[in-house]
Amino acid sequence: MSLYEIAFAGQVVPGAAAEQVKANLARLFQADEQRIALLFSGRRIVIKSGLDAAGAEKYRATMERAGAVAIVQALAVEEVEMVPPPASAPVAHTPASPAPAAASSSSRVIPRDEYMAAFADVEAPDFDIAPVGADLQDAKPEAQAPQVDMSQFSLAPVGSDMGQAKDAPPAPPPDTSHLKLQE
Repeated sequence: MSLYEIAFAGQVVPGAAAEQVKANLARLFQADEQRIALLFSGRRIVIKSGLDAAGAEKYRATMERAGAVAIVQALAVEEVEMVPPPASAPVAHTPASPAPAAASSSSRVIPRDEYMAAFADVEAPDFDIAPVGADLQDAKPEAQAPQVDMSQFSLAPVGSDMGQAKDAPPAPPPDTSHLKLQE
């Protein structure tokens, strides 16, 4: 399947006014004046890429109706051929040895299907399963309590005042001697 890209280099359809084409493209792409000015800078700017033939023709026709000349160009797509996986031997299941293997030893991974054939040449270390109840985390040293110098502190005797805020004495009653009642 061929893929195409749509580009624009600032060319307008013969007989179309450049200002009208700019306004049409601004509405079509919902773009501001700065982006439209960039489209009309004269450089080739890719509008859309990876379209099939029908989609590319639709973009070209729509831009032509707006008054712009669209450049439709086929993309060069490389075909990649997959290499078939090597013939795999039947997988023999061997029981895991109870002794832990050395970290430097490794075994070859045997692919179980075509997908796993990509991992056939991976060097993988031999890891065993730890016995039940084994501690898998490295031992950490016990946290040391901080050394705090408390020699400057002492205890007050029972019942002593510990510096609590004392209640303020009640305020004197207001002076009402200058007030009189009239009848």
